[in-house]
Amino acid sequence: MLKRLLRHPGPGGLLIAALVVLLVPAAAWAGADDRVDARVDARNNTSEGLAHFDTRPGVVMPVYRMHAPGAPATLLLLSGGTGGMGRIEDGRPTSKNFLVRSRDDFVQAGFDVAVLGLPSDKKDGLSASDRLGAEHLEDLRSVVRQLEADTGLPVWLVGTSMGTVSATAAAIAYGREELAGVVLTSSLTSRQKTGAVPTQNLAAIRIPVLVLHHAQDACTSCMPSEAAKIVRWLDNAPVRKFILVDGGEGATGNPCGPLHHHGYIGMEPEAVRLVTDWIRHPVP
Repeated sequence: MLKRLLRHPGPGGLLIAALVVLLVPAAAWAGADDRVDARVDARNNTSEGLAHFDTRPGVVMPVYRMHAPGAPATLLLLSGGTGGMGRIEDGRPTSKNFLVRSRDDFVQAGFDVAVLGLPSDKKDGLSASDRLGAEHLEDLRSVVRQLEADTGLPVWLVGTSMGTVSATAAAIAYGREELAGVVLTSSLTSRQKTGAVPTQNLAAIRIPVLVLHHAQDACTSCMPSEAAKIVRWLDNAPVRKFILVDGGEGATGNPCGPLHHHGYIGMEPEAVRLVTDWIRHPVP
């Protein structure tokens, strides 16, 4: 199954099936306040587990963490819709969101991964207004700082669909000192929608930005032609890039849903490779 790339920045045993569960030393993920249910996948030597971060007074944020040896950065994944990672079953997130279901691909590409859950005071989900609000930005900032303190690695925000509202707002609010860069996939572009990427102050972003979109994205709030314009308004981003992809198969359901082209269905590894290759070498 060959996927066609319309625009691209350029070139860039014994199978152990069981998961071995073990305790992680307390110092390993200090930001999780020692509340970690961790495991190691013996097949690829990557540790993972659900951690809980204290972000605001009385508020706890679940974050699913995955480690890749020698990772150059941590990718904090922000899902679409009302946010979160879905139910935890057998210790793992179950959301079908593009970023959540592709988390293993990001780790296989060599990056630490953190999947953002829902804060304890917003268990029913985030609205668009929530994603722009001070509490959400405080939660994100706290998670970013704790991830950096734990690992010593820079943090990139990777958002998809409604998650691009959060990622954009954070990139504007935090500046160059707290984030290494931001990736916007399947961006919310309709100016009639609260928090749409083009309605935010994009000129205030001063970190690298990648905008990735699918040519067949049929979600009327996330049109490819409008996504292509985002980079025009990133006047102060040191590096900015728009990549339009085409491909995948098996699109089904709501065109704005995760199992349609909006969610890069059938071409998840290719989409992840484009993102991670660019993060390693950001070029216009």
